[in-house]
Amino acid sequence: MESLGNIIMYFVIALAIIVFSVLTVTSRKILRSATYLLFVLFATAALYFQLDYAFLGAVQIAVYAGGIVVLFVFSILLTQKPGEDAKPLDSHHRWLGLLAAVAGIAVCAVALFSYTQFCGQQLPDMADPDIAQIGHFLLSTDKFGYLLPFEAVSVLLLACIIGGVVIARRR
Repeated sequence: MESLGNIIMYFVIALAIIVFSVLTVTSRKILRSATYLLFVLFATAALYFQLDYAFLGAVQIAVYAGGIVVLFVFSILLTQKPGEDAKPLDSHHRWLGLLAAVAGIAVCAVALFSYTQFCGQQLPDMADPDIAQIGHFLLSTDKFGYLLPFEAVSVLLLACIIGGVVIARRR
């Protein structure tokens, strides 16, 4: 049975994630948005630590909170003046965007809950993974391997770095 302290801590962390997520997308100062994103990523790592996934929490802090946010800040500083306010969005299609977001959430929910029906297989048992299992699934080309998405993200990050260098050289 869960202790009351764990349940309260979960709701505090979830509330922090929600508040900082909203602040991330509504802030008009872009460096503040990146800072709020950093807080969201730290809170997500706190959830992983609360679930006793210490390795995943450490990876969340090292890769996302450490690397990705630094890359965002580096890109922001290369492309804009950090003190400038972003221009407010003048869009008359906000309801269309909200409808698209709700449709995306619905599609993700249907895909998540009907995964075994489409594939005909159960997901591999990862209830108590060790480092060797995690490494095998991250770098394998099996049905549940993540090598292709891992390489796609690395190519995307390389393209971002090259784009940042090109923008910096123009100045």
